[in-house]
Amino acid sequence: MNFAPPKIVVGLTALVVRGARYSIEFTGGTMMQLDFAKPPNPDVIRSTVDAAGYTGSTIQQFGSPTSFTINAQNKGGAVGLQATDSTVKVLGAALHAKFGDTTQVRIGQSQYISAQVGAELRRNAILAVLISFLVTLIYLAIRFEWRFGVAAVVATAHDIFTTLAFLAMLRLEVSLTVVAAILTVIGYSLNDTIIIFDRVREDLRKGRKESLRDTMNRAINETLPRSILTHVTTLAATLALLVFAGEVIRPFSWIMAFGIFTGTFSSIYVAGALLLWIEAKWPRTVEGQGGANAAAAAARRRQAEPGARAVLSRGCPGP
Repeated sequence: MNFAPPKIVVGLTALVVRGARYSIEFTGGTMMQLDFAKPPNPDVIRSTVDAAGYTGSTIQQFGSPTSFTINAQNKGGAVGLQATDSTVKVLGAALHAKFGDTTQVRIGQSQYISAQVGAELRRNAILAVLISFLVTLIYLAIRFEWRFGVAAVVATAHDIFTTLAFLAMLRLEVSLTVVAAILTVIGYSLNDTIIIFDRVREDLRKGRKESLRDTMNRAINETLPRSILTHVTTLAATLALLVFAGEVIRPFSWIMAFGIFTGTFSSIYVAGALLLWIEAKWPRTVEGQGGANAAAAAARRRQAEPGARAVLSRGCPGP
């Protein structure tokens, strides 16, 4: 846990100082549809749009191989239909110069996306993360107990902060795809944490005479082979998307690849350490400590019973 906080601080500082790069879904801009005479190279479309001054635009294929959409932010923060008309004219001229006249590339429907919609999407994205935290806390508090729930939620918050720091350092654009990747990382990390905590609960019920620290260490080692196989498989699929899936899905792949590492780290080193700290700060009562304490108390009673019977036999006269 000693190297994560500095990176989080550096990343979040960069995020605050430089600000986040929001996509058109959050800032507003222009969406235009294109129909080509023959299937074009998406990289050529992207380079043409970037050369026209609209860097960071989202270019997606939809329907047939000759149909594409361009989501571009208007220059200078301009808004309204006039800004959209200007963007369509500039991009249209650049595309015609590259691919040919209207017989080669035709600009179909174009529309302005309001920044008000973007503000609503930002609010809904934050709300989705908070609701996932609340539901997780309630589930773990019922399934295990509140100590496990708090440790899991704080460890997941660690994953979000490290992911935001990573996003700021790479200057990735915040889009709905990135939000979906962050929510996926939350679920992935929680799944790993819950598996470890479930093994801790099972080991506690076995009544071994060992501390919670030893039980936690045992649970992590018992689930480690499964975690390695799962993470390596998921990472292989994520790297395949990162290399071969194209520009649209690349931010999702970056966040997921990083989330595998930070989720594994928090499940092993953050959630477990937090659970031990909470247990030391607010120890459970004898009634609530589960099978391990009950078994230890029973063992002590069994050890005391022979001595008690011997004392009684010495104190009682024979027949």
